[in-house]
Amino acid sequence: MNHAKIKIGAVIYDPKVTVIWEIIANFFREEGVEIECVFYKDYEKQVDGLLNKEIDIAWNSPLAWLDAYLRTDGKCQMGSMRDTDCDRKTHFFVRKYSGITDLKELKGKTIGFGAIDSPQARLIPINHLRRNGLEFGVDYTEKRFDVGVGLHGDHVGGELDALKALMEGTVDAAVAIDLNWEAWKENGEVNENQLICIDTTDAFDHCIFVAHPDFSTERFNEWLEVLHRMDYNNEDHRNMMDLEGLKEWVPGRITGFEQLREANDYLKFFH
Repeated sequence: MNHAKIKIGAVIYDPKVTVIWEIIANFFREEGVEIECVFYKDYEKQVDGLLNKEIDIAWNSPLAWLDAYLRTDGKCQMGSMRDTDCDRKTHFFVRKYSGITDLKELKGKTIGFGAIDSPQARLIPINHLRRNGLEFGVDYTEKRFDVGVGLHGDHVGGELDALKALMEGTVDAAVAIDLNWEAWKENGEVNENQLICIDTTDAFDHCIFVAHPDFSTERFNEWLEVLHRMDYNNEDHRNMMDLEGLKEWVPGRITGFEQLREANDYLKFFH
């Protein structure tokens, strides 16, 4: 393998991000590969950094993947994902005794969403409503909870605030990705006895590694091969994987981003 240092970009959506990448960098060093982690405060700046060649590889949100994909005319290179990035779904919730039983009954109602740039808590759900006959800006009122804008929903505060607003009765419905919903039920952030799910989006994918179009494909593949050697049975690796929320790295794919691409076209998020 070429021993020149590879620069990896990551967005600090939480202080634990620096811990995660310190463990990953140590692992790569043990494998004979030097990496330098470059941290960004938001995904727009990270994509800028990728295209300006400040970094070779970016750990991108799905929306940052789309940004890089569009800005490189589809030439950016796709890498791996976490196992938990695959086949995620967003649920639509209402209060249990609201009388609302399906999406069509949300016409004329107020729906709580996460941050403006959250794929799972705004963009994809709005596209799902469109698919089911409810037009954005016409058939319902959007109540947006803009927490952590620029982090593409990695900061889950807005998504959680929308659910709390639903429980408090200030919105008629709210959305949450399946993993967050399960976590918030378990830790008591939400009272599942108050809410009921009336619909769920089709499956979609989440984060993915993206390399600059000019970065050596051979080096990218070699880097990914090393990444895939991380083992959940190794205590050090497990600490990182638990923080990042995965059991194993899996080959990436872009087929799971179709709903996000539709949402972008519909809402004209990236013009």
